[in-house]
Amino acid sequence: MERIADETMHRYSRSNNDAKRKGRGTVIVWFRNDLRVLDNEVLFQAWCSSELVLPVYCLDPRHFATTHYFGFPKTGALRAQFLIECLEDLKRNLVKRGLDLLIRQGKPEEILPSIARTFGAHAVYAQKETCSEELDVERRVCKGLQLVALSSKATSNELSGMDPSIDAKPRHASGISFKEDPQLHLMWGSTMYHIDDLPFGIDHIPDVYTQFRKSVESKCRIRDCIKVPKYLGPAPSTSDWGCIPTLGQLGLSLDQVKRGMKFSGGENAALSRVHEYFWKRDLLSTYKKTRNGMVGADYSTKLSPWLATGCLSPRLLCEEVKRYEKERVTNDSTYWVLFELIWRDYFRFLSIKYGNSIFHLGGPRKVKRNWSQDGKLFNCWKDGCTGYPLIDANMKELSTTGFMSNRGRQIVCSFLVRDMGLDWRMGAEWFETCLLDYDPCSNYGNWTYGAGVGNDPREDRYFSIPKQAQTYDPEGEYVAFWLPQLRMLPKDKRHFPGRLYIQQIVPLKFGNNPRQHGTQTILSDRQRKSRR
Repeated sequence: MERIADETMHRYSRSNNDAKRKGRGTVIVWFRNDLRVLDNEVLFQAWCSSELVLPVYCLDPRHFATTHYFGFPKTGALRAQFLIECLEDLKRNLVKRGLDLLIRQGKPEEILPSIARTFGAHAVYAQKETCSEELDVERRVCKGLQLVALSSKATSNELSGMDPSIDAKPRHASGISFKEDPQLHLMWGSTMYHIDDLPFGIDHIPDVYTQFRKSVESKCRIRDCIKVPKYLGPAPSTSDWGCIPTLGQLGLSLDQVKRGMKFSGGENAALSRVHEYFWKRDLLSTYKKTRNGMVGADYSTKLSPWLATGCLSPRLLCEEVKRYEKERVTNDSTYWVLFELIWRDYFRFLSIKYGNSIFHLGGPRKVKRNWSQDGKLFNCWKDGCTGYPLIDANMKELSTTGFMSNRGRQIVCSFLVRDMGLDWRMGAEWFETCLLDYDPCSNYGNWTYGAGVGNDPREDRYFSIPKQAQTYDPEGEYVAFWLPQLRMLPKDKRHFPGRLYIQQIVPLKFGNNPRQHGTQTILSDRQRKSRR
């Protein structure tokens, strides 16, 4: 893995002779959801504008609090462990380039101004986020930095006995003085298409994905990756870089993942996965045909956890797809990876357009509907005890590995909101707890879409369990893997085993009596049009 990562690092890096560094003093790089070196414009611009770069990560206690409505853990143990691995990997890669990673536990608005004061940093560089909690932290950090110069000037004047009206220039650890408060520079870096290149303003983003996709594909160019210098040092001097906490120190515990795919956090693991899926096993060439699979590690790219944490840049992934098309093959499968990256972009941009409405019950469309919040029913869903093997297997996979296929997510969402009639936010918040690839834009964008309160041109989109089972798990291999008690049953009985499995907690909206071969009972024309 390290060899593959080093080769990719070399391909997407530049010689220091090709990079110009004209800045002064010390700047802070505040790592957030961009835990990588490659194609990291924040890191590159910070290096260009300074003599010393100080990378910082803040373990914000609010990330380990509870969700807004239903009080689930905001970060479950699986994602916390993945984050720890991401930080360990980032630290190693920074050290290779002459830097290090300063780890602090606490709120960024308290930590970053303190660090800026200690090291005399004149700027903080960070990736721009889009949702309210992250935006609020950005505002608080900005206010905290504004106080740094004021407090530094006051301290210097007190020590020197000078008139406070005189523009004193206190000296700090780096020997740089504050003439103004340290500036927070926020940079866009989370999408494949840059926000400044969109052919419309944020307020005029189309409400239908297809319109958005066709417009950006025809009118926008995807920017090239930022090639970061191979050497980014020297780093500021400090005796305490801090420690990356263990899971136990975060108050969490985790059983070892023994079934399904085990994900390892970090940029090196991400680059290794790209190499394996694209170049070693040539799986990219058949991606569109296999992407709706459920069993095994290779039916889809499985890159979303690294994209969500920023260990992998969507632009770098795009360049790898283009390189594959040039050197191997161009077909519908290679395009489909980009197609789905555009979906990811779309939800990110919609989170700006619609703001907090993506978290509200009625969604961006302000739909009024009576939703149940039956806790007993919900617990059956989240624990994989609904009596429907396809639902239960997906939920078992989620709680065990932190991952679920895109097809599975659509199915369990439809079941929660259409068949159980439960508040979709309960499902969205549980996904927030469990998913390795959680990010608020994609998670809540997909849930509002699936619940019929978001950007879906079709109303009452329904996923029929018998039909989905017959199409995507016809021999019941997936459900038998996650529910071993079904392995002994004939393949045509695994999805609807009757009394040989636990009792179904609710009837399906459109009936659940499969025919002999596992297909759905005949529906009316109206029902058939509204289900998949």
